[in-house]
Amino acid sequence: MKLFISEGNPHCLKVLSALGVTGVQCDVQCVNHEERVVPFLSRPAVPALLLPNGLYLFSSNAICRYLFEVNGQESSELCNQWLEWEATDLQPALLQALHMAVLQGKGSEVSKVLQSPLNFLDQSLGKGNTPYLTGEAVSVADIVLWAALYPVLYLPFFLYFQTILCQSAAQKVLQGKGLQGMKSYMQRQPAPHSNQCRETQPCNSNLAEVLVSEEEMEAAAHTWNKGLNPAPLDTGRQHPILPQEGKRNILVTSALPYVNNVPHLGNIIGCVLSADVFSRYCRLRGWNLLFVCGTDEYGTATENKAREEGLTPQQICDKYHAIHSGIYKWFQIDFDFFGRTTTEKQTEIAQDIFWRLHKNGFLVDDTVEQLRCENCQRFLADRFVEGTCPHCSYPEARGDQCDKCGRLINAVELREPQCKVCRRTPVIRSSKHLFLDLPKLETQLEQWLEKSTSTGDWTANAKQITRSWLRDGLKPRCITRDLQWGTPVPHPEYKEKVFYVWFDAPIGYLSITANYTDKWETWWKNPQQVELYNFMAKDNVPFHSVVFPCSLLGAQDNYTLVNNLVATEYLNYEDTKFSKSRGVGVFGDMAKDTGIPSDVWRFYLLYVRPEGQDSAFSWADMALKNNSELLNNLGNFINRAGMFVTRFFEGCVPVMDLQQEDKRLLALVGWELQQYIKLMDKVKIRDALKHILNISRHGNQYIQVNEPWKKIKGGDIERQRAGTVTGVSVNIACLLSVMLFPYMPKVSQTIRDQLNAPQSCISTMLYGTTGTFVCSLRAGHRIGTVSPLFQKLEVDQIEALKKRFAPAAPAADAATVNGVDPEKAKQLTQAVAEQGDKVRALKTQKAEKAVITAEVTKLLDLKKQLAVAEGKSPERKKGKQK
Repeated sequence: MKLFISEGNPHCLKVLSALGVTGVQCDVQCVNHEERVVPFLSRPAVPALLLPNGLYLFSSNAICRYLFEVNGQESSELCNQWLEWEATDLQPALLQALHMAVLQGKGSEVSKVLQSPLNFLDQSLGKGNTPYLTGEAVSVADIVLWAALYPVLYLPFFLYFQTILCQSAAQKVLQGKGLQGMKSYMQRQPAPHSNQCRETQPCNSNLAEVLVSEEEMEAAAHTWNKGLNPAPLDTGRQHPILPQEGKRNILVTSALPYVNNVPHLGNIIGCVLSADVFSRYCRLRGWNLLFVCGTDEYGTATENKAREEGLTPQQICDKYHAIHSGIYKWFQIDFDFFGRTTTEKQTEIAQDIFWRLHKNGFLVDDTVEQLRCENCQRFLADRFVEGTCPHCSYPEARGDQCDKCGRLINAVELREPQCKVCRRTPVIRSSKHLFLDLPKLETQLEQWLEKSTSTGDWTANAKQITRSWLRDGLKPRCITRDLQWGTPVPHPEYKEKVFYVWFDAPIGYLSITANYTDKWETWWKNPQQVELYNFMAKDNVPFHSVVFPCSLLGAQDNYTLVNNLVATEYLNYEDTKFSKSRGVGVFGDMAKDTGIPSDVWRFYLLYVRPEGQDSAFSWADMALKNNSELLNNLGNFINRAGMFVTRFFEGCVPVMDLQQEDKRLLALVGWELQQYIKLMDKVKIRDALKHILNISRHGNQYIQVNEPWKKIKGGDIERQRAGTVTGVSVNIACLLSVMLFPYMPKVSQTIRDQLNAPQSCISTMLYGTTGTFVCSLRAGHRIGTVSPLFQKLEVDQIEALKKRFAPAAPAADAATVNGVDPEKAKQLTQAVAEQGDKVRALKTQKAEKAVITAEVTKLLDLKKQLAVAEGKSPERKKGKQK
């Protein structure tokens, strides 16, 4: 045998360490990084092992496993699971860590990148009762893991592996240069995507739990033999859905998408898709649920969009409501009702809450000086006025704050203000407004929050943002605006005004439900029977946790308040943010034109759902997850299970005679099902998805170890064994179809159609507090026609899509005169507005100063670009103000 290695290649540490431990006789040859030692590969592949029969192994883990097997040490199933975890979860994090340490000089940040996999490793070691990962002796799993970690981790309990096992290998590979010995190798590797290192522990599962007891195996087998419930679940919904006595009644709302634009992928995962997955899950559990949403249609932005497109505000609302509805239908968002806020019910309910607040003394009035544009004949909202900052003289401060010095300002304090619509100079006029007296409601709010956050499922960011608002004490908040497009204020002294959108918009949940059923109050004035879940992105939290609850508390009409506030972080696009104006990112109306099925979009968005921190959409990562998780893992297992039934048993499920190995698998699958249910109950949607993928991984290993395609050709005992493995596998596929339904509804239905699964499998599998994995496809059950579920995403296809959705480079053409580029200026104007909104949102959330400063810097850079595109000199303009 001959082993080919290269200097500085960290994967070579593993194979050399394994060679040293096993003592296998083998020639070792050092080659350069670019040498193609495996003749049939078009790319370099080192390390590589040339076997005596002329074949090659070119996976470091496969080489290590082979060396141990040659030495008489077979890999156990637990050992194989550790090897899979190292390859699929630890290695992406290690690649990121090495890239940072070796090429970017950020060695101090390595611990952050590796924190998640190391925490998992530490927990697993803590639960084990053996000195090594898989038992009483060193296994290939020990060598692979410790050698992989050797370059970046020096901990006392690794001393044996560092000094005895890895030291000699490290000397050969790193040549005594430490991390810098890897520089030449790392420079030839593609830069890792930051989101490859997201959540590197394997799906919150713990490999130590794989060691199931005899009692657990027998219990799993006993449950399996119970079979399906006799009565199928009636999944048809009878409208209107109303709360029912003696049932769990759940009301789900998704933050109302603003009507003036097309939603991008971040909007979709942050609100409607997350709410849809949870709603589908709740229905599977047999809970009584109503899921409502709709478009938020009033406010300044709608007026502005109507002006841009030469339409009336109502025409804009009608146009974009239809666009939103079509997008959500394609994404299979299963609302019970998708409404809108420009309705008579909205006016009726909003005005009723207003009068109740007024009667109960929770409204105060105040006179506010505002800028009014006489040319446009209207008061100017904050986003429609710009001028020179009174504090730092920055020439493009907005009407509510200066993006340069960060000071909050009143629009009337701006020097040389301009109306952004017509560029005329506005005048100061006094305007009387109404305010919600939040300080007067603060005690009630805090008492309610204490109960809701302690008994319900509030995400950590929702709690943190709410606490930051309460920390400095609440201030009265204006609920009226000098606009035309909005819900009219019914008070005679304010008849020319409308409600401010953040007083008015959340009331849309109530009015949309009222447009669905006249008995809407059985949901919204029934806190004793109804549990309310709000889904949103984090920028919407304060209005749902402070402002809207205060409005309902002050109305004193027994309103249902939120029990569970579920907020995501932000989803970015590759390494930047979504921007319609700059053509950056995939928007809802574009996804269906990619040729990628909506279920695959759903899967990937949910796989990268930003639950605990911001995450990013990546074309390369989407292809990787589709090809590895869907095609090679999930789809491969389900297709193989069904094909074995078709080919070997004439389409009928064979008789199953359970052995200990089968019972152990049933116990493992049952445990994964329990974790799935626990996580979904807590709305940990992304983490629950990984347990589905774990089950199919268990199934693939089970099939691979038992080789039914070989056993079917043997004697009676082997044929019986092939039948048992096939029958158990196809039943696991049936369970997966049920667990997949919230995530991939079409794929779920396709699997059940192919298996000809009985309807009652849906209710039985998710019954009770822990779920029930039973034999749903009994011996003799005839399945349908089996076909592949997923298609591979090819490299050229992904590259074409990535290029298609990349920011368009501005072209110099006849429109560009003396540096003036009207088209680019239009795009940058929108980009400046979007970035300004982001800065204001961060300030509203009271984010860390460093985060705000970074976003303000981006805003200033965009404004400089805008000035150039408009033919202005930012420096000259600033100088004139001195």
